[in-house]
This record gives sequence, C-alpha cells and structure tokens, in this order.
Amino acid sequence: VTLTDEDGRTLACYVEKSLDVDGSDFLLLLPVNLPIEIFVWQPDDEEEEEEEEEAAEILVDVEEEDIDGLFPSARAVLAELDLILERSAHTLTAAGDLPEADEEDCFSLDISEEDDEHPVTEEFQMLANFFHEDNQYTLCTPLDPLLFFALRAKDGSVELVEPEDFQRMRSQLEDQLFDVLD
Repeated sequence: VTLTDEDGRTLACYVEKSLDVDGSDFLLLLPVNLPIEIFVWQPDDEEEEEEEEEAAEILVDVEEEDIDGLFPSARAVLAELDLILERSAHTLTAAGDLPEADEEDCFSLDISEEDDEHPVTEEFQMLANFFHEDNQYTLCTPLDPLLFFALRAKDGSVELVEPEDFQRMRSQLEDQLFDVLD
C-alpha cells in the first residue's frame, strides 16, 4: 500500500498485519525502503565543562523544516554507499542494500521526553557523516523496524492514524495485535 502526506509525497509500505477494530480495518505498515534519520551534533548545554576541556556534544534530531536544505548533501553522501535517498512521506527513505553493520557503527539514543518516567531508547546504525554550513550531520537507519498504523477507508484509500487517535485506541489495537502474534 502507499501512504501519502499533505505535501503529496508517497511512502510505499508492506502490510505486516491487518486488524479489525469495531468494524474498521487498521493496518500495521512497514516501509519498503530503509528509513533514514538525520541527526546534527550540538554542544551539550547540560554538561558543565571546565574551560580547558573540549565541550561535549550530543546528537539531536534535525527538524523537518531543515531537511530540504540538507537533502542534496545527504543524498550525495548516501549515493557513495549505493543508496538512493528519497524524500518520502512521513520519513526519509533510502533504496538499496544496507551496508553490513559493525558494532562500532551502532549506537543507542535516548529519545525520551524530559518528564517521562520510563526512559525510551532507540538503536541506530550509522551510515555516514557529512558537514553542512559548519555543522556535522550523521545519517542513520533504525535497527528496529519503523512501523506505522493506518486506517483503510471504505473506498480503499489508506490514511495514517494520527498520534492522538492511536493513543486513544492503543489498548484495543495492541490486544488484537498480540492475539494475532500468539
């Protein structure tokens, strides 16, 4: 199936599971191509460093509005790995074969909100680094599958389930999903 965003970009996905909840057809979708994340290295303001020590840096997710300016450089760097970066709906993707992962290329990143009781980490494989306007950027792909929940309308079209709607019906979807997986 294909997801489309408000800008008309598309994202081809495999249907991993189909779930019927209260007469509605929900789909668990997996992108066909590799999801790509762009992170920027920024000084860690929370770390108090002595003046003679080099300031610590942390990886920060690049804002959606900054991606267009970075896209040509990111695309060129991934092309060197025989990956074709695409400006897909809902996430960047790359077509091609993922390079073999070394332990040193993989890392965990804390993606929790500051007020979260339970820390959430996500693991990534680093693919490449590049510089743009004096900043260093890192291109990565998540090691865990990136999944989307969508709703198939009566006319056959597929719409991404909004985060608020997903949270409201999360327990119903998870109950059905775990029943299917058992």
